[in-house]
Amino acid sequence: MKMSNIIRRIFWVVVFLVLIHPTWAKDERSIKDLSKALAGLSSDVDPKEAELVSVTAHTTARKLARDYHVVLNPEFQAFLVNVGARKRGWCGHWAQDIGTRLKELKPKTLVLHWGVAYDHTSSENNCLVVTARNQPFKDGIILDGWRRAGRLFWCPVIKDDEYEVEQHYGHSGITAWKENMQWSAWLQDYETGKSKSKTATNNKVNESSSAHEERASNSDSRQPVTQ
Repeated sequence: MKMSNIIRRIFWVVVFLVLIHPTWAKDERSIKDLSKALAGLSSDVDPKEAELVSVTAHTTARKLARDYHVVLNPEFQAFLVNVGARKRGWCGHWAQDIGTRLKELKPKTLVLHWGVAYDHTSSENNCLVVTARNQPFKDGIILDGWRRAGRLFWCPVIKDDEYEVEQHYGHSGITAWKENMQWSAWLQDYETGKSKSKTATNNKVNESSSAHEERASNSDSRQPVTQ
């Protein structure tokens, strides 16, 4: 191989590493911070489990951005789904696919929930919320892969000022996030001792999935762009 070709290849490898390094650095900091936040939900939370959930949520969100072939911003991705140019990319797809991976972890000290804001409106958004055992939904932490197009967004539910009720001037301080109990049941159906069987839960979720995604197709394409 000619020396010029070797130098050219090394050059492009270096360029590639320079370009992706900031992304790695941001995710690494975010993973550590989310791990700490999850572990801080309760003294009963296993720090190792918190770290595993954080790593999985971040890496899955990045992977989905590639799998969905995300371009530009979430709203344009939703448009591409609506016109048939993409198969997935609505907010509900992100929550469902990240949730599927987190379910596989079968967390014992953390609980997965499904959150919805502005339900049945043109601004509807769906996300995951993680709490400690026996902790209220509103005290949990949001995991949203859709909002930043694959760069995982997270924050405490009550501090998400992008989704508040009565938000006319400034911030109302009242969260718009509410728990969707049906989809939360799907997220939690790996647990033993549930009064409803996994089959029954999945059937209910499947029945609502089509209607849920139809609403998402109408709402995601008109959601405001967030930075």
